[in-house]
Amino acid sequence: MLWEKLGIVFKPDADMSWGSRRSMVPTPFLLDDNTIRVFVTLCDEDNVGRPGYVDVDASDPRKVLRVSRSPIMDVGSHGTFDEHGVVPSCVIRAKDGSLLMYYSGFERFDSVPYKIFTGLAISTDNGESFSRYQRTPILDRSDQETMFRCAGFVDASGDRCQMWYISGSSWQTVAGKQVPRYSLRYAESEDGVHWPAQGTISLDLTDKDEHGFGRPWISIDDEGKYHLFYSIRRISVGAYRLGYAKSDDGLNWTRLDSDMGLDVTPGSFDGNAISFTSIITVKGNTWCFYNGNGFGEDGFAVARLIQE
Repeated sequence: MLWEKLGIVFKPDADMSWGSRRSMVPTPFLLDDNTIRVFVTLCDEDNVGRPGYVDVDASDPRKVLRVSRSPIMDVGSHGTFDEHGVVPSCVIRAKDGSLLMYYSGFERFDSVPYKIFTGLAISTDNGESFSRYQRTPILDRSDQETMFRCAGFVDASGDRCQMWYISGSSWQTVAGKQVPRYSLRYAESEDGVHWPAQGTISLDLTDKDEHGFGRPWISIDDEGKYHLFYSIRRISVGAYRLGYAKSDDGLNWTRLDSDMGLDVTPGSFDGNAISFTSIITVKGNTWCFYNGNGFGEDGFAVARLIQE
């Protein structure tokens, strides 16, 4: 693949106290024929993330049409799994017209930096605000996935709901710092709410330089082939790089990371890291939204696919 980088779409805003530090994990949703609503996590000075949105022109996502001036949902109450951060990863439209937002909830601890589990929120006003389906995770800790069951990508277009998500149970010390170890897992649900306690490992760490995968995004082509866009945490660079894989069934993947064709640009906002890709095809163009250095310290950017 060959991409044309088009630059930063939206930067953290110092005038928004709840979103002055980071704009991370851009999550596009086609709101109407002319508008892509990019749900994004905005972080305050304490690095607590709350979701908002940035509406952009579907023909040219560099054109910002509207920005939410307040969070579309707040963090959870004290002691809940999402009290230190709400990070949307996938938004889909339900059969009744409401929007379902699958999100990662962050909770900080003394013994480990944090734990992450998956929550579900629902919007009945077309994405202007969301309410929790329940105050507890829909993907909670289990015996095989004790630390992380991070929200991933959900496809509900068939007769069952499919989820690809990030899972792990351990931390690794790298350069004196604790970093999480993640793998990619797959699970199915009848209703998109009730999921098994353990998923199937779909893509595991194989390289000693890798200690985790980040934010999976799935695209299914006209032939029914699955395309996986994901992020790879590498020890050698101390940051994320992008990965890409293909599959016939969504379970068994062939890694083709070098085919991704989108990498860091030295000296730029994405000179040290590039991560959290999401893909949307609209009006004949395929757009890739992503973050650069510091988990979106400079905002989120977009690139256009110019060659498959």
